[in-house]
Parts: sequence; structure tokens; C-alpha cells
Amino acid sequence: MEQEELSKSFLDLVEIMDTLREKCPWDKKQTIHSLRSNTIEELYELVDAIIDEDWQGIKEELGDILLHVLFYAKIGTEQGEFTLQDTIQDISKKLIHRHPHIYGDVKAEDEEAVKKNWEQLKLQEGKKSLLEGVPNSLPAMVKAFRIQQKVKQVGFEWENKEQVWAKVEEEIGELNVEINANNQEKMEQEFGDVLFSMINYARFLNIDPETALEKTNKKFKDRFQAMESYATAKGLDLSQLTLDQKNDLWDQMKTAQ
Repeated sequence: MEQEELSKSFLDLVEIMDTLREKCPWDKKQTIHSLRSNTIEELYELVDAIIDEDWQGIKEELGDILLHVLFYAKIGTEQGEFTLQDTIQDISKKLIHRHPHIYGDVKAEDEEAVKKNWEQLKLQEGKKSLLEGVPNSLPAMVKAFRIQQKVKQVGFEWENKEQVWAKVEEEIGELNVEINANNQEKMEQEFGDVLFSMINYARFLNIDPETALEKTNKKFKDRFQAMESYATAKGLDLSQLTLDQKNDLWDQMKTAQ
């Protein structure tokens, strides 16, 4: 019964999409290009809800993203490029093909074995490089993390986190050399190397650096806004306080959180 209800709900949504595309002036006007920025926005709204562990928000944002999936599929059908059924069948075939440890006789004892098999299968499917699957438009930190995950699958990897930290320290040393030389271009290059190495270290600690940084961003934003509210309530002009006074306020907000 649950499967029938799920199928009906999905088909109802498909029908709503068809109706909107036919009758709504805004929906009729959309193209894959005009939808792109909205899709990115919806994805970031989902990410925000995940960071906050807002399950109601996650549910709502998943619905928005599902609608976008149907929207693109509808346009693809109109253009004679593909149908929604093609999309569903293709991902089903891909998942079965890339999980031979479930649907075949390949053995995979742990997560790392699964990832390695996945990358090897992608190469067999015609990919020329492990890194082809890393989108150019990914945010730089996410991209660095994914690149490091990818090359690990062919053994291009440090043996332990101590080696990675030694690399971080080496890169910081090289950055300091360029800072002392006041070479702006090389400072930028070495700073990038430091960040790349730190992201790699986070990976060895099983930390997602993007999530970790976003949580810190949120924490800083909340504390600073609390400082602003406190200063306003006390009739203080935050911009006129000394740095020591600002730091005292910051410590108060930190303790209160």
C-alpha cells in the first residue's frame, strides 16, 4: 500500500509539473539556463537546513529540488533530448552496474573498497581521467576535497596523518618565505598550497572541511550579531569601542552561548 501511495504521489507531482508548464506564464518561459541559478539557490538552502539539522527544512528543500529535477526532465522531453523515464532508467542501470558487490559477485568488505571499485568502473565506462567527475563549478574547498578523494583510489595518498601534517608545516614554511620576500603572486600560490594541505589533513581526520568551516562561519555570525544586539541594548556604538572592549564583549557572548 505504501508503494502505491508513493507512486501516486510521484505521478501527481509529475502531472502538476506538466500543468504548470502548459498554463503558468512563468513556468512556460523557463529554460535550462534560466533555471540554473534557482537550482543552485535551492541546493544551498538544502545545505543550510542540513547544517542546522532542520528536518522540516530538509523535507521542504528536497521537495523543491525534486521539482527542479522534474522541470529539467520536462524541458528535455520537449526538446526531444530525453524523458523522465530515460533519466530514471539510466540512474537505475548505473547504480546496478557500479554496485557489483550487491548485484554481482564482486567482494567489497568496506567503504574504501566500494569507492575504489566505483572509480575503476567509471574508467571502464570511458572516463579518461579519475578527475573528470569533479565539476569545474564546484566551490574551491569542495573541489579540493573531492580531488583528494579521487586520487586516493589509485594509491596517490599519504600513509598517515603525521605525514600530512608535516606537509602542512612544510607549506606554511614556504608561505613564510614568500611573505618575508613580499612576493604577492607567490604568496597567493603558497597560501593555496597551505589550504590544500589543510583540507587533506581534515580528510585524514574524517572531517568534512566545508562543513567544519560553515559551522565556524555560523558560530562567528551568531556571536557577532549577539554582540551587536547587546551593544544596541546598552546604548553602545560598537564601532567606537576599543579592541579590548570588543574582545571583552566577544568573550561574554561566547560564554553565553
